[in-house]
Amino acid sequence: MSKTVFRLSLAALLAVSTAAGAQQAEAPASEAPTEAAPAATEAPLNPATGLDTGRDVQEEMAPYIRETHGDWSVRCFPNEAEGQEDDMCQMFQLLTESQGNPVAEFSLYRLSGAGAVVAGATLAVPLGTLLTEEVKLSVDGGKAKSYAYSYCTMAGCFSRIGLTQADIDAMKRGIKATIEIVPAQAPDQRVRIDASLSGFTAAYEATSTITN
Repeated sequence: MSKTVFRLSLAALLAVSTAAGAQQAEAPASEAPTEAAPAATEAPLNPATGLDTGRDVQEEMAPYIRETHGDWSVRCFPNEAEGQEDDMCQMFQLLTESQGNPVAEFSLYRLSGAGAVVAGATLAVPLGTLLTEEVKLSVDGGKAKSYAYSYCTMAGCFSRIGLTQADIDAMKRGIKATIEIVPAQAPDQRVRIDASLSGFTAAYEATSTITN
């Protein structure tokens, strides 16, 4: 199996590490507003020419790296909601193969009010992964846990997982976490991708806490 098939691009990983919002379907032509219905946004017409002079476009603000701890970065998403001042931040690490090409991403944030689950995480792995085998996560060669995949896009497949305090404590003490996946084209093989745990504790404390 070629490395090209079993690889996620950096741009794709950064674009879809957070859950995408539901897309709003366009109304069919038969449901278009009549002439009597008011326009959603009145066009600024030039009185002399009757031409539309345009409106300012509200651009979406891109996520940014607020700080870095060891091999983990704290990536924040600007919060433009009214009355909300703090940006939402998660810790993440882009995982690479031996030649330095990105192949996966591990992102994590804290949770409150979720019972035994104290943190949520997303594991992003390449398309071409055998979904029925699930993704395995272990720390320093310890006993692995298996997690189901949540969804796939053109950029890759994603597993949204819940972590207990014991899981977090193991990562704080650990040296590396290992993600194990199975290629669909080679189901007899196991691909292991290591994530460094250097800086994990400091990055974890710097992430946002989402109340369930």
